[in-house]
Amino acid sequence: MKAKTHTVIDQMGRCVEVPVSPRRIISLVPSQTELLASLGLEEEVVGITKFCVHPRRWYHSKTKIGGTKQLRMEVVERLQPDLIIGNKEENEKAQIEALEKRYPVWMSDIETIADALEMIEGVGALVGRHSESRQLREEIAAAWQKVHRRAAVLPHRRVLYLIWRKPYMAAGSSTFINEVLHFLGFENVCRQARYPAVELPMQAEPDWVLLSSEPYPFKEKHMDEVRRLCPKAKVVLVDGEMFSWYGSRMREAPAYFEQLVGHMLALSAAAR
Repeated sequence: MKAKTHTVIDQMGRCVEVPVSPRRIISLVPSQTELLASLGLEEEVVGITKFCVHPRRWYHSKTKIGGTKQLRMEVVERLQPDLIIGNKEENEKAQIEALEKRYPVWMSDIETIADALEMIEGVGALVGRHSESRQLREEIAAAWQKVHRRAAVLPHRRVLYLIWRKPYMAAGSSTFINEVLHFLGFENVCRQARYPAVELPMQAEPDWVLLSSEPYPFKEKHMDEVRRLCPKAKVVLVDGEMFSWYGSRMREAPAYFEQLVGHMLALSAAAR
């Protein structure tokens, strides 16, 4: 007997016919994989990407279907999913179009904090965990309001957030990272859209250069190089997951931001 289905609208405005109770889910995005784990989908999630490192037990036990932009279609076919959950930015359009011809594919489209909160509750409703996801959304929203414009206490707040090296690439406008920076009270000196390559030093000099732990794994050894290129800026390593993972990781982010701003305040005081 065919499983009961219903039609939902995803964050790209697409109508998707999905099972009322999906039993074989593939997640194509690390932050959304972690969300599914937080909602208790231990048995239902059968496939994840090689970048889905949280939770660790899933990373070691779930079937890998390739990378977020290089999916292994033969593995997806073998798993026979009844629901695939992806993201407009993370996944390749051509591969998503190929998948949606055979399987229900629900897509998120995240640019703002409001988008992320909407996604959390939407995914919960999609997989039969609406009450759990609504509670998670409320917890995250309350925690984030406590740190709203936390960076306003800093005397200088112009930042450049680097995500890549050789070439240097920054998080610009129309990104979730940019939204988080503004929410915290920083001014992003990279005004170009998305993730442009940038030349250092920039004409619009930042007060701070934030080196993300992902996708490029910036380490302490890279800090001196950036200091030489941006001698007027203070350079800080930051946890990229806290700035860019828009699922249940958002619950942990406010405590991290409090510590980060405290560290930056200490650096500012020491430089006086």
